Amino acid sequence: MRPQALPGLPRALPLLLLLLLLLLSPSLAPGAAPRAPRFDPTWESLDARSLPVWFDRAKFGIFIHWGVFSVPSFGSEWFWWYWQEKKIPMYMEFMKNNYPPNFKYEDFGPLFTAKFFNASHWADIFQASGAKYIVLTSKHHEGFTLWGSQYSWNWNAVDEGPKRDLVKELEVAIRKRTDLRFGLYYSLFEWFHPLFLEDKSRSFQQQQFPVSKTLPELYELVNKYQPEILWSDGDGDAPDHYWNSTGFLAWLYNRSPVRDTVVTNDRWGYGTICKHGGYYTCSDRYNPGHLLPHKWENCMTIDKFSWGYRRDAGINDYLTIEELVKELVETVSCGGNLLMNIGPTHDGTISVIFEERLRQMGTWLKVNGEAIYETHPWRSQSDDVTPNVWYTSKRKQKLVYAIFLEWPTSRHLFLSQPIATLGVTKIKLLGNGQPLNWTSLKPNGLLVELPHLTLHQMPCKWGWALALTNVI
Repeated sequence: MRPQALPGLPRALPLLLLLLLLLLSPSLAPGAAPRAPRFDPTWESLDARSLPVWFDRAKFGIFIHWGVFSVPSFGSEWFWWYWQEKKIPMYMEFMKNNYPPNFKYEDFGPLFTAKFFNASHWADIFQASGAKYIVLTSKHHEGFTLWGSQYSWNWNAVDEGPKRDLVKELEVAIRKRTDLRFGLYYSLFEWFHPLFLEDKSRSFQQQQFPVSKTLPELYELVNKYQPEILWSDGDGDAPDHYWNSTGFLAWLYNRSPVRDTVVTNDRWGYGTICKHGGYYTCSDRYNPGHLLPHKWENCMTIDKFSWGYRRDAGINDYLTIEELVKELVETVSCGGNLLMNIGPTHDGTISVIFEERLRQMGTWLKVNGEAIYETHPWRSQSDDVTPNVWYTSKRKQKLVYAIFLEWPTSRHLFLSQPIATLGVTKIKLLGNGQPLNWTSLKPNGLLVELPHLTLHQMPCKWGWALALTNVI
């Protein structure tokens, strides 16, 4: 439904009764499988669930912020909030200069056309990027759903704008054309939904909004599209018990069609971030630079200032491929995954600068993916003498990877951390393959002689990786 219109009572009451039953018993949710529960609706029980192994092995995913905010495509995907609630001058001026006086945010809906959206083309770009999963914003804080949600009448992509199920089209293309895992982002709250605002005015002591909107949409998303990542966000300062997060997650882990493979994050209510859930995100653009005891993800943007597409972005507002490779290497070395965001346009195209960055990352990973995918943090995450050197490892293969982001002009790379053994240790440059000469130094470390290569002979640009066998 439109954010400022109440749902029809005759339709809402039966849903309320059904959803009250679901709250009391998550196992009764639609699509429930006949299987004994393994997890209780408590954080103690849910946090004990092992993260499906595919997620840690994947290392690199693509975030896609797409919605009605892609129409004004100015300033930020928080456009509606900054314009209507905060009344920030630059947003007020933008509307005054470009739209009629009585123009409302809902009027952007029909302009969100997705006219040139080609899910197969998107899937091919994502495959070429080297990513192993994607996360699409099925609904952002504006409340507009990219599928025909029966709980969001006339404020969804099937009833308004594209008149298409955008979630389904991308899901089918991803699963038919790529080896990527399909994931969905979902905002728990909506800025201006009257039921949420009423609940908030009563200090969240009543649950009209989650019962009639959030929870049924979450069940619908999981049963209909079977996402293997459910990326929750936007708690609206409401605690997790208001959202019944533990009840929903117990159903997701015990009874849902993706119970064995689904991965969740940590944004399930005020106070849960970096504390409860599957993997931790802790904050946007989180990159601690050191090893964490819990699996984490660095969700970040190619555009330095916005998650959604911006027409007002300048060339210097975008991270370079060198900066993105560094972000990936640092993140993976410290045990995290990188979720790199792009913002498509309102008509469904991926701008050339986003496509270029994605394809550049794929080119780099074709050479150096061995040092990224399915790796583990090593005993040292970075070199404490030579800057811009980061380590990963594959324990079973007795491999350590030293990823260096600057090619030394002397062609000699000093690594202070590995301890090599003469006659046993072997070193090669990924993409080159020839054994490299090295010298063990006292009291520790080794000096690697890199091959003499012309610019055209280089296996890649933007960063290189050494594979070290049998070092400690």
